[in-house]
Amino acid sequence: MKVIIADNNDIVLVGLQSILHAEIGIDVVGEARNADQLFSILRQFETDIVLIDYTAYGFDIDVIPKIKSKYPKLHILAITPEQSAQTLVHALRSGVISYIKKDCAVGEIVDAVRETGRGSKFFCGQILETIKKASIDVNDVDLDSFTCEPVLLTERESEIIVFISEGYTNVQIAEKLFLSSHTVNTHRKNVMAKLGVKNTAGIVMYAVKMNFVKPNKFLFSSEAN
Repeated sequence: MKVIIADNNDIVLVGLQSILHAEIGIDVVGEARNADQLFSILRQFETDIVLIDYTAYGFDIDVIPKIKSKYPKLHILAITPEQSAQTLVHALRSGVISYIKKDCAVGEIVDAVRETGRGSKFFCGQILETIKKASIDVNDVDLDSFTCEPVLLTERESEIIVFISEGYTNVQIAEKLFLSSHTVNTHRKNVMAKLGVKNTAGIVMYAVKMNFVKPNKFLFSSEAN
């Protein structure tokens, strides 16, 4: 497995390099301290995995979809300090396949790299706990639906996304927009198809990501209509 480590912290880079160098079958082909260096290395070396802290100085979350756009078969393993559930889901929707924290045990880091290299999802226990506390099922985050194409929503669909994210039912939305419940349900299904999500939680994740709404007590509820 050919790996690039992307982080601007020398201690982290040396530590991860040392951990992975000791493992048979894992080859670190480069270390990137910013996004420009990362893409330069990707152009030079065949790579299977990018192990990245997208929160580190010199990187940001937008680097993930850019990587996936240019190298769709490459697997992204995020390794960051603690993040909110919303940030984690944003990262997964952006193209991260696996996620671990920087204070994970060495064995867990190695397992994450190996599983990610095989194309499997891997989440450390701390990450899973954060997501579950927000009542989000990681299996609802459809990684296979990733696309760099823009999502084209009608004005009505955008309105309905906002109402859904604020916790309104189909009946309540229909009353507010003077529509039938059947029409609202049709719009809901069209929205899910366009966003590539499976349920209400997926719509809410998109709404937060795109700043349609701000996180509040309604977000990430398990209710689906």
